[in-house]
Amino acid sequence: MKVFHTDMELITLIFLISETIMFLYQLLFYLQKPNDKKLKYYLIFLFLFVIYNLFGGLYPDPNQNVPIVLQNILAYGSGFGLACYFPYYFYKAYDLKSLKFHAHYGVVLFLIAPFLLFLVVEYSIYKNIDVALGHALVLPFIYAIIAMIAIFRAIRFKYKDDDTNKTEMLLTFVSILPWISMPLLSYLKVEQTSEVLIMNGGFLITSILFFWQQVKESRENNKHLSHLLSPENQAQQKAPEIIFIQNCEYYKLTKREIDVAILISKGLKYKDIADKLFISERTVTKHVQNIFLKASVTNRYELSKALEADKKNP
Repeated sequence: MKVFHTDMELITLIFLISETIMFLYQLLFYLQKPNDKKLKYYLIFLFLFVIYNLFGGLYPDPNQNVPIVLQNILAYGSGFGLACYFPYYFYKAYDLKSLKFHAHYGVVLFLIAPFLLFLVVEYSIYKNIDVALGHALVLPFIYAIIAMIAIFRAIRFKYKDDDTNKTEMLLTFVSILPWISMPLLSYLKVEQTSEVLIMNGGFLITSILFFWQQVKESRENNKHLSHLLSPENQAQQKAPEIIFIQNCEYYKLTKREIDVAILISKGLKYKDIADKLFISERTVTKHVQNIFLKASVTNRYELSKALEADKKNP
């Protein structure tokens, strides 16, 4: 079912509206914590899907005033852009170091280069989309298989010692399959409804995994801090963590300063602390200055001694 006298199917419009709302909603979260890199990578992924659904749904359409050559370049270009970002997203969001080549070089050589050479240059000159598309999809199709194997291996290695997350690993595998199928879907010129369902279905799984990981990380952080600050825990025999918290209270550190002090004691750098607490590095530096001043110390070593010493049992 077409909508608004365009070539866009109703299902495409539904995904487009839903993902646009999601993008705006997640953008607000990102503006509140701009140091959340995983959210940034997901936000870019979400934006590319909005563009993909928009151009892929509207173009090509002979009834539009936009030149048909430009329509095809935008339609297929949005798909290539999405395909190029996919390995980079998994490389960054899942911390899969083995995908570095694919994230930085593979997509340039085997996706961007064929697109520019054939779907932009050749198609603009000869105006034959079928021939240009056939040339442009040869390398991406072969590369998709190679990249798929590399991503599968990287994910399996990441989860090999974690039996509790087998379902998460399987869902991650499933979310990759639509990306692998993109060159084939483009070559076969699959109808819009089927392509949209396949691609957005994969993205839906990716989104579920992203939000689930965010929830797990938040729970772990809250559980750790609650354990350190709980009255029941403080009533027990003094452990190093309890002594640490009591000394923080002794020096009248604020809750945020305690969070920073805990991470300093673990040896984290200011940049890593900023990423962990979703604040700027400058803010971390300011907190550290206040902590040093309150504890009357001048460096990390002196701070560790001051916060780890049992005041009642010197």
